[in-house]
Amino acid sequence: MRQRAPPASPARTPRSTLQSVLRRAHLRLAFVAVAMAAVSLIVVAVIALRAYAGNNLNLMARSLGYTVEAALVFGDRIAAAEAIGLIANKEDVAEVVVTDGRGLPFAAWQLPAGSAIARLEREVADIALPGPATAVVLHDGVVVGHVEVRGQGHQFFGFLLGGVGGILACLAVSVLGAYVSAQRLRRNIVAPLRALARVAHAVRRERAFGQRVEPVAIAELNQLGDDFNALLDELEDWQNSLREENASLEHQAKHDALTGLPNRVQFESRLARALCDAAVMGQRVAVLYLDCDRFKEINDCLGHEAGDAVLIGIAARLRTQVREADLVARLGGDEFAVMLAPMREAASAGRIAEGVLASMAPTIVLPDGRTVATMMSIGVALYPDHARDAIGLLRAADAAMYRAKRARPGSWQFAEGVVGPA
Repeated sequence: MRQRAPPASPARTPRSTLQSVLRRAHLRLAFVAVAMAAVSLIVVAVIALRAYAGNNLNLMARSLGYTVEAALVFGDRIAAAEAIGLIANKEDVAEVVVTDGRGLPFAAWQLPAGSAIARLEREVADIALPGPATAVVLHDGVVVGHVEVRGQGHQFFGFLLGGVGGILACLAVSVLGAYVSAQRLRRNIVAPLRALARVAHAVRRERAFGQRVEPVAIAELNQLGDDFNALLDELEDWQNSLREENASLEHQAKHDALTGLPNRVQFESRLARALCDAAVMGQRVAVLYLDCDRFKEINDCLGHEAGDAVLIGIAARLRTQVREADLVARLGGDEFAVMLAPMREAASAGRIAEGVLASMAPTIVLPDGRTVATMMSIGVALYPDHARDAIGLLRAADAAMYRAKRARPGSWQFAEGVVGPA
């Protein structure tokens, strides 16, 4: 049966930063505002300038009509051309055409073609400015001719260039203002949010619940930071509570609930580690296996409360007879074990066993005031003499304890046999 391949994880979509989004929003807003204002102003100005240009052309046509009136009456074409040229050269005029009363051409003037800019000005004038202005030339109430004037568009073109330049300048100023505003927003909005994100990242990745967000000037962001800090307080309390609970559960899993001593699981684990260290260092480790000789009698005759008191008393006395580096554990029931590591010589283990037996001689006071005497039988096994692993060492010590109990309760014995070299 063919196995289906796991679905590919979706590619992460690149996301814009808040600072870039705000900067783009400011630039768009500035551009739209400046563009709308500029377009509105240019449209209004074009309408006004168009009306002004139309009126100006009409005035120019009438003025030229008065000028060429005499030339039309007397038929002097040369005088008419000179008069037209004299006036048109000083005005924003591209072409002047004079016709007589019958509509025939009489005189004309046209601005030289000039540069490409001049030609562009005329094309713009033909599109944006009103058509040619026409004036009737009268002499004693009789129509003697007509004057037609076409504008050059130089002033209009200059206005357009000035408008475009003004728009670009406003855009430049707006971009600068948007940049300054974006920097201020970065300090007031983006920087606090980044600080909040850094704390959240540290909490999520490093479990640094002790970090907090600093107060900021903006009320909403400050409230957000306060709420986030309050949440961190709750999480920190929860983490501490969970840590304490885990520590308690771990202690319960590795210690005896009655005496507080390590249990069999922890004793075997630490014994195995001690044997590994001893193998590396070439040292000895001793295990004392202890059993209470009269515990069942005490439990049956005096009750379980008395039995618990005896076990607690034994545990307390065992702690006083060993070194701080040694380990005392309750293996279960009335059985205890002591690990002596390191152990220089076998005789030292024997002396400690005798000290333990001597400490058990005084009676134990029960909760009700009565006293009870108890004895311990002890078996002693040494590493690497009697076993080379934790389980084997405990078995050897256990067997030695039973031999001591059978031989004489309240005594101790070494394990029998010697393990050969590995």
